[in-house]
Amino acid sequence: MAIHIDAYRFGEMVISGTPYHRDLKILGDKIVSDWWRKQGHSLCLDDIKDVLKYSPEVLVVGTGAYGVMKVPESLIRDLEKRGLKVECYPTAKAVERFNELVEGGKKVAGAFHLTC
Repeated sequence: MAIHIDAYRFGEMVISGTPYHRDLKILGDKIVSDWWRKQGHSLCLDDIKDVLKYSPEVLVVGTGAYGVMKVPESLIRDLEKRGLKVECYPTAKAVERFNELVEGGKKVAGAFHLTC
């Protein structure tokens, strides 16, 4: 069963009553905590290899409270060529969208930057 995100605020995400304080990914019912990217505030393919292995319909990326984490257009195009729809939003909006897609029965992965 897919995970529902209970709450998000700057630096914290609550999932099933458990608070997380570091960036994380959600792959179905699995939480990959303490996620860090090779290039810090820029997402690259190596950062989400486990997402590709999970093979979701949609990847929702939370770019931080203020949208500081960047998702290069070239990466989005590459992922879409692989059949993966990518949606990028500031993290609060990404959480809402992630939950909407889960509730709609979609196979969704999430990659969330929790701070800036």
